[in-house]
Amino acid sequence: MTVSEAQAYCTAYTKKSGSNFYYSFLFLPKAKRDAMYTVYAFCKAVDSAVDEPTVGSNPKDELKHWREELEAVYSGTPTTPIMVSLACHVKALGIPKAYFEELIKGVEMDLFNNRYVTFDELSLYCYRVASVVGLICLHIFGVTSARAQDYAVALGMAFQLTNILRDVGTDAAESRIYLPLDDLRKWNHSEKAIFNRSYSPEFRALMEYEASRAHHYYKRADAALMGLSPQERRALTVAEIMRGVYSRILERIEQSNYQVFGPRISLTTIQRMIIALRVWLRSRFS
Repeated sequence: MTVSEAQAYCTAYTKKSGSNFYYSFLFLPKAKRDAMYTVYAFCKAVDSAVDEPTVGSNPKDELKHWREELEAVYSGTPTTPIMVSLACHVKALGIPKAYFEELIKGVEMDLFNNRYVTFDELSLYCYRVASVVGLICLHIFGVTSARAQDYAVALGMAFQLTNILRDVGTDAAESRIYLPLDDLRKWNHSEKAIFNRSYSPEFRALMEYEASRAHHYYKRADAALMGLSPQERRALTVAEIMRGVYSRILERIEQSNYQVFGPRISLTTIQRMIIALRVWLRSRFS
């Protein structure tokens, strides 16, 4: 497979996903957009190996295969379309292999953990499956300073905590609880109540507390962003578009009074595009 064919595969794969991230990618120059499509395709494919395994597949074997392909990206010849394309981009952008290794470790945690006792335990998971993706993206955006890394880590935490809040009901249906068990006890809400989709004052208090954590990380990301130069901030416009979308989802969760056991809270395509355009215009003319 040629690199151009591999890139076309990644682009189509990403477009088909319907991800919240897709609309932000449209504001990038083509070379950076292609890199983002490829990185997203890798993240989605690895995650799907565990969360949406094909019939007859073994998630452990699938992750082993992805690790082997990652080795080939950096020191051999990869064979799958995603990794052929990834090899081209990591060479051009100097993306550290350790980031991709951490991501695979994070996805692998879902094979062994369906509960997290403390927030510290959950933080490691969030870092691996979300913050590391932000660190990878910094290389695409061309901003890799220490403060930019602080921004990426905090924003990844905020995104993942927003996802966890939105997907409490969906995760419970898969026998998973990502809300720290220490917090459930603190707010007198049991695991059984989660699985029973019990909506109570205790549940609302628990969710409000978790939402405050997400807001804390959005504020940390903002503080780090303000410490960057105007040029660096403009380079992070796509990340800010993502933040606009996910911040709005968090607001919708709060405005619903944490009704997360019904239809999944989301934004329409038009709403996401409006957010993207507003953020892009602000970055260009502020």
